[in-house]
Amino acid sequence: MLSNWNRTAAAAVRKTPAPVTYGLIALCCLIFLIGPASGFNPLYGSGDDALPAVQRAYFRRWGVVPAQLFEGAPRAVLTPVTALFVHGSWVHLLGNMLFLHVFGAMTEERMGRLEFTLFYTGCGYLALLGYAAANADSPQSLVGASGAISAVLGAFVYLFPRARVTSLLPFLFFLPLRFPAWVVLPFWAALQWVAAGRAAQGPGVAYLAHLVGFGLGLLYAWARFGRERGPEGGPGTAAGDGRATRVKPAPAPAPEGENQP
Repeated sequence: MLSNWNRTAAAAVRKTPAPVTYGLIALCCLIFLIGPASGFNPLYGSGDDALPAVQRAYFRRWGVVPAQLFEGAPRAVLTPVTALFVHGSWVHLLGNMLFLHVFGAMTEERMGRLEFTLFYTGCGYLALLGYAAANADSPQSLVGASGAISAVLGAFVYLFPRARVTSLLPFLFFLPLRFPAWVVLPFWAALQWVAAGRAAQGPGVAYLAHLVGFGLGLLYAWARFGRERGPEGGPGTAAGDGRATRVKPAPAPAPEGENQP
């Protein structure tokens, strides 16, 4: 019976168009639900006084603490990986998973499962490492998948620049509008750049990790797929991607990302 179940599960994975993307979403959601930030796990206690302290300890254990990362502790070297699967709040989790769902599946199909897995993990690691290097003395913990997901956005805009992204713009009363990816995603990156310049020290959003991730993803896609462009595709268009591609509706990319508890 077990062997039959294994064959069925393997067949289901093969038929899934983006098993890595959906697996990452499921894993992040599972880790969040069993962690203290969800409020569902009684093992972490309850109460307004005790729970925040437990959450801070949890984030410091599994998140990136720049001041500890460069001290050379072996465990700290692994935290840029573990931090990719930890989120600080429901809004943080759902925002990241929505972006991964919208942009991850097509990028995974283009790269392939193994390459996408290595790309996601490697760029996420380097994005968090870049933020930590710029804030080497910070004792604040850094968690979240935003650096890796930003890399997915950077790769997506190169691979599918003409893909139509339906966005809900707050300043237009959340009116759904469709724009090509080459308009939406660079606009999002520009917002991160502006926000990074205004970011104050202390708890908040790690905009620099977003920028590093986006740049790494764009650079990787250019280096990896640049020669596969068709002559009619135009700059940044992968071969066979001359037609417009529809992308599932998503809110306008907002500066929601890493959470520094």
